[in-house]
Amino acid sequence: MSGLPFRRPIVPAPQDALLLIDVQNDFAPGGSLPVPDGDAIVPLLNRIARGFATVILTQDWHPPRHLSFAAAHPGGAPFASVELPYGRQVLWPDHCVQGTHGAALIAALDVPHAALVLRKGCRRTVDSYSAFAEADGTPTGLAGYLRERGVARVFVAGLATDFCVRASAVDAAGAGFATAVIADACRGIDADGSLAAAWTAMTAAGVARLIAADLHPAA
Repeated sequence: MSGLPFRRPIVPAPQDALLLIDVQNDFAPGGSLPVPDGDAIVPLLNRIARGFATVILTQDWHPPRHLSFAAAHPGGAPFASVELPYGRQVLWPDHCVQGTHGAALIAALDVPHAALVLRKGCRRTVDSYSAFAEADGTPTGLAGYLRERGVARVFVAGLATDFCVRASAVDAAGAGFATAVIADACRGIDADGSLAAAWTAMTAAGVARLIAADLHPAA
């Protein structure tokens, strides 16, 4: 499946799915882990989503004192890193705590036909950037869900380009789906070159880079 082309203009088809990553209050300006202009993409996401029959939303959904939080580590500082059983972990400010306003989807996101809301990072001791697998490799089940629905191509947008979008796109391609990221429908953190590194990694994984105008009708 990964060899399916993305010839412009692209008309979303029944075998296509749109994956909207972590469009949540804590990643918007004023949130505890804001992505610059994170809320600015919402009107574009709403327009793009109307062209897809299958839309999946994800949410970071952490229990209090999640192990990815700096506050869970004595002396831990946000954006430092520690070694955990599954590998290196960036320590984040507390964010997207289950049931809080910060974890809620941004209110202006208007995708009533979304078929699934997938919550990730729910286990206190394991983080999850990707919609497809937790940091220790445990599958979320999304790949199976998409296959059961006959999906062949996955289009990814949302927050943040260099973390959860990157991980989800790379894993989608690795699972055999033809995968594209809609670049202008994402925003990144860009910490120490992380945005450029993310695009390099996605390109190496076979992920296509699109803009919303590549979709027809143009978003």
